[in-house]
Amino acid sequence: MRVFGVDPGLTRCGFGVVDGGTGRSVSAVAVDVIRTPADMDLAKRLMGISDAAERWMDLYKPEAVAVERVFAQHNVRTAMGTAQAGGVVALAAARRNLPVVFHTPSEVKAAVTGSGRADKAQVTGMVMRLLKITENLGPPDAADALALAICHLWREPMRVRLAEAEARAKEMAQVHKARLAAAAKQAGRR
Repeated sequence: MRVFGVDPGLTRCGFGVVDGGTGRSVSAVAVDVIRTPADMDLAKRLMGISDAAERWMDLYKPEAVAVERVFAQHNVRTAMGTAQAGGVVALAAARRNLPVVFHTPSEVKAAVTGSGRADKAQVTGMVMRLLKITENLGPPDAADALALAICHLWREPMRVRLAEAEARAKEMAQVHKARLAAAAKQAGRR
């Protein structure tokens, strides 16, 4: 499976594409950081991120898109811009009928390093090790985008199986409840 990971941001938006193989094998396909000037109009910045995301999706043909979920930050403007950047990427993916999953920073850190409290250097180091990257990745946004893709590759199959099991359990509970009601009704006729 090929996943497009996105670490959203207005000034720096990390893009990473990772292929997943059998087991937990992963390989890097592409990575970059899309930049927009802080003095540019917000709508134009978002359009630049959207255009870049669409080019990447058309070029690399991912099967899914993993975006970092924005949590409350101290700076509301930063949080809003980050959420907007993630939103335009999700919209571009939806237009291509690609599934979009939002992962929390702690989920990503835990998937890649084993600790949800890992720092940027630990995430970058593990991403480089897992993907056998020897050259500098640049800003942390690049490593974070690759980490998001890896997290999705490793966690999504389990999440899907869990959702399927929950759906089956709900269906079985409804069938059981209907049988109990029918048995109670039958017992009431006697």
